[in-house]
Amino acid sequence: MTEAEQEKAPDLNALEQEGEIAADYVEGLLDIADIDGDIDMDVEGDRALVSVVGLKGTELVGPAGEVLEALQELTRLAVHRQTGERSRLMLDVAGYRERRRAELTKLGTEIANQVKERDEPKSLQPMTPFERKIVHDAVAAAGLRSESEGEEPQRYVVVLPA
Repeated sequence: MTEAEQEKAPDLNALEQEGEIAADYVEGLLDIADIDGDIDMDVEGDRALVSVVGLKGTELVGPAGEVLEALQELTRLAVHRQTGERSRLMLDVAGYRERRRAELTKLGTEIANQVKERDEPKSLQPMTPFERKIVHDAVAAAGLRSESEGEEPQRYVVVLPA
């Protein structure tokens, strides 16, 4: 591995530490709220992934994942407070993000096909950065390009013809 590759490669120990800090924080929140759930930790690519599994109900996901997004930000702040480093940690609850990833991949592919047929750009509804990335990846896989426009929290994807 070259020196440049080592600098770009994620520090597995640091990511595992992030995951442990995050898992402890989320477990504390679950205890306070008296919610039963198990915590799984993993490293996916260049980020720690913490999942709450075994939940009954969606109160920790909320409408359109809003509660989950807020919990993720709080968890990232808790990690930052202990490590001093910005965290890109991903938090999932009851498999919501995996289901959402599948839905958005399908949407991105369908919109790309529509744009190819009509040869006109198509704008989507505002999405979170996580959601936009999935759509961008699906559009790229379909052979088109896309860009994000607007300001948070109303930032959205525009799929462009070839």
